[in-house]
Amino acid sequence: MFKFVLQAQDSCSGARAGVISTDHGEIHTPIFMPVGTVGSVKGVYHRDLKEDIKAEIILGNTYHLYLRPGLDTLRKAGGLHKFEHWDRPILTDSGGFQVFSLAPIRKLTPEGCKFSSHIDGSKHIFTPENNVDTQRIIGADIIMALDECCPGDADERYAAKSLKLTQGWLERFAKHFDETQPLYGYSQTMFPIIQGCVYPELRKRAVEHALSLDNANRGGYAVGGLAVGEPTEKMYEMLEITCPLLPKDKPRYLMGVGTPANILEGIEREIDMFDCVMPTRNGRNGMLFTWNGIMNMRNSKWTDDFTPLDPDGTSMVDSYYTRAYIHHLFIAKEMFAAMVASEHNLAFYLDLVKTAREHIVAGDFKTWKASVLPKLSQRL
Repeated sequence: MFKFVLQAQDSCSGARAGVISTDHGEIHTPIFMPVGTVGSVKGVYHRDLKEDIKAEIILGNTYHLYLRPGLDTLRKAGGLHKFEHWDRPILTDSGGFQVFSLAPIRKLTPEGCKFSSHIDGSKHIFTPENNVDTQRIIGADIIMALDECCPGDADERYAAKSLKLTQGWLERFAKHFDETQPLYGYSQTMFPIIQGCVYPELRKRAVEHALSLDNANRGGYAVGGLAVGEPTEKMYEMLEITCPLLPKDKPRYLMGVGTPANILEGIEREIDMFDCVMPTRNGRNGMLFTWNGIMNMRNSKWTDDFTPLDPDGTSMVDSYYTRAYIHHLFIAKEMFAAMVASEHNLAFYLDLVKTAREHIVAGDFKTWKASVLPKLSQRL
């Protein structure tokens, strides 16, 4: 069964350390979750996710998995865990963000979200009820409620209308979730998503509504609709407004965020869980995140640099390969370059949250954060 235990909180900030228990294992928070949209974290072996990167949970995406391979295949496989041979926890996004990004080929109504497949143009609809059923078939340990991801630059009138739609969907999603059962012999929990764009009163209203539906089946709460076009300062402001209103005994998940600096700022503002495609997407383009700053491996400055890729890194690739070699692979457009960079970046992100956790437990998170933050965003 899903359980969260809060173990420590930094006395000078909101930073929290805890443990989430699921039927597929424990998750130590704060945690970063690698994104495996279609059942695979791009360019990384599952063996390396476990043994080198030390991922404790990964993501899948309902929209993409629903379209391909499809629900029949996933049901026959016994769910996504067995299909992709991953025996640790999985979280699935309901597809709300993907629907947001498909604005030209979707229509939102109180009934649900009608959309055209980006693959073949076929017509589909996600209702709160069939979205629950879809995520039951996928079989994630943690599933997200269906929502509309409101654009970060929306005016207040649109944001209020969007929130009302999300709230109606949440009521139906929660009801259907409570009336149905997992399919594969292990428990599932759901997270409502707190929307409201950049408007404090809407965020407060969203929390109040979600809490009115709270029960033992709500394992935690996600904060959505941030890092979608609004200024970074607004994102932090919304976290400062939202997180203190949420239950202390349940984890908070900031969806789709972000840079190493964003993650540390989120941790300080009481966030426990993060995900983002940035480590793998930027890695495929030659960007490596390190404790000393950001390295662009396409730059000629690395041509004759035969030092280890990252002397402070925790991944096997950091000491095994040189900067000159990885630079060469990127210039030669070898796919192995993207694989190495993705593995390095994911290992760094997991090391970032692990180290943050250690300082939360030690009681000096805020001081430590101030000391490392200036380096994380500088260009090397």
